[in-house]
Amino acid sequence: MSAQIITFSCVLKDKYGTLISTSVNRNVLTSLAGEVGILNGLAAGLQQLSAGEKRTIALSAEEAYGFYDPKKVILFPRKKVSNANLKLGQMITLIGKSGEARSYKLDQVYGEMLSLDGNHPLAGQDLVFEVEMIEVRSASEDEVFEAQNLISAQLLH
Repeated sequence: MSAQIITFSCVLKDKYGTLISTSVNRNVLTSLAGEVGILNGLAAGLQQLSAGEKRTIALSAEEAYGFYDPKKVILFPRKKVSNANLKLGQMITLIGKSGEARSYKLDQVYGEMLSLDGNHPLAGQDLVFEVEMIEVRSASEDEVFEAQNLISAQLLH
């Protein structure tokens, strides 16, 4: 199966049909053989579509962004966050000792400590993607090579 570059519109809903978001995704490389990552079920569902074709792809929470993990909620000293105007629900990026950036949602404020949630906002939810393919073309060897190098670099960190 050859890799494709696709442009598609997407309506994202929860399993009850509640609208979460809509988007148009341009110049997306369909997944490469052996690629491991979030939303592999969506990537598999996008394979071999033709322009104008519609498809509904349902993913369980486990297949989408994983289950909600309480271990990803941390307490963090308020004084180590540079933003003085903190608002519940805002995203905060912290740089770990390894130099890796991680995003957290401000969940609660407990005096001088902050409760930060590192789960993906859609963790624990079954999702339904309604996609319509707009444009499809074969990926060039250079595009595939570039994507493989990007994946390899991400796996090293």
